[in-house]
Amino acid sequence: MALTGRTALLATLGSLPVGILAPSWTGMLAVNAPLTLAILCDYALAAPVRTLRFTRTGDTSVRLGDAAQVELTVTNSSNRPLRALLRDAWPPSTWAAGTEQAASRHRLKVPAGERRRVTAVLTPTRRGDRHAERVTVRSYGPLGLAARQGNHHVPWTVRVLPPFTSRKHLPSRLARLRELDGRTSTLIRGQGTEFDSLRDYVPGDDTRSIDWRATARRTTVAVRTWRPERDRHILVVLDTGRTSAGRVGDVPRLDAAMDAALLLSALASRAGDRVGLLAYDRRVRAQVQGRSAGDILPAMVNAFAPLEPELIETDARGLSAAALQNAPRGSLVVLFTSLDATPIEEGLLPVLPQLTRRHTVLVASVADPHVEQMTTRRGSPEGVYEAAAGTQARIQRRRTAEQLQRHGVTVVDATPDKLAPALADAYLALKAAGRL
Repeated sequence: MALTGRTALLATLGSLPVGILAPSWTGMLAVNAPLTLAILCDYALAAPVRTLRFTRTGDTSVRLGDAAQVELTVTNSSNRPLRALLRDAWPPSTWAAGTEQAASRHRLKVPAGERRRVTAVLTPTRRGDRHAERVTVRSYGPLGLAARQGNHHVPWTVRVLPPFTSRKHLPSRLARLRELDGRTSTLIRGQGTEFDSLRDYVPGDDTRSIDWRATARRTTVAVRTWRPERDRHILVVLDTGRTSAGRVGDVPRLDAAMDAALLLSALASRAGDRVGLLAYDRRVRAQVQGRSAGDILPAMVNAFAPLEPELIETDARGLSAAALQNAPRGSLVVLFTSLDATPIEEGLLPVLPQLTRRHTVLVASVADPHVEQMTTRRGSPEGVYEAAAGTQARIQRRRTAEQLQRHGVTVVDATPDKLAPALADAYLALKAAGRL
């Protein structure tokens, strides 16, 4: 049983005259006995809570930053009308800050034998699966003095997907990809190109592209044109160790890497390449393989949704072995990791030759924009110290990148808002150079 504020108010108002005019047990009994009887009657007339039936319908997935609607249907199978306050409980990260109280509570009236529907608007603030916890119902009597209260477990799961904010860069990169497909041999000549067609020779063409057999069969000189190879393999490898948990701006490094990986995957699948995913720290956390061009992006988004950084040091040897096992020879391995000196020098560099011997390797890292801001401060002793610290950190990252480049690795180091387009440009450059 739950008593309401109305009950407390009536008890207070009835006790004041008794306490002033006739302070005795008889006076207290004269006031509280009718009130107690009214409470018991009100409780007895309240609709039972345990016989209520609940069903859910609505969205099962939503992108981070968008809103999802989940409808809860309440069926009152008793012969008494239901007057209730209902709380639909979800994890705190399901609601925008400060809105949980209003969004999770609903007042409703359900006549006997009927049903009503309430809608919860979820605005998640984190990726992952959000599970409905329980529905708490407080059923009031007609006098509003007492209420029955009970809980029901009504399961439902909403998967919060990555937002894919870099999607806006896709049209411009697809336009560049179409231009790349139409270039001549003098611009994209290399081992990684495949024959496309023949055309007439024009001054300035590379004489090595002349097709002498075709020229002998026609009255003009013919040259071969080339296009980037298709059906290549790209393995996106996410380092989910402790360095991916660091926050850069408003998001963890892992989230920024996911956004860049989605843009690269969308672009590569449109280019006719096969894309796979591997998330690893000391074991495989997520894996996507063998998906078609139309299925790869939804599969990666679903794999990213529950993925969280692990506060452990990444096993570089295990990561390299997993990449070699999942990528066929001659693939492009795109590794999202930190450019911190110690993890690279002690972890990645010793195993890097195994990867570069069989694959083209590209390392993408999320830079901290705050470090760039620190390098511009000069107005105070504190500012000079911050500028020196920021410059030292930037120089260290540059040295680490140069170490990787000496091993034949392409390095993309950019802030979260620039990483995705920079990575897409690096992919197109490898295509144009015939390295992919």
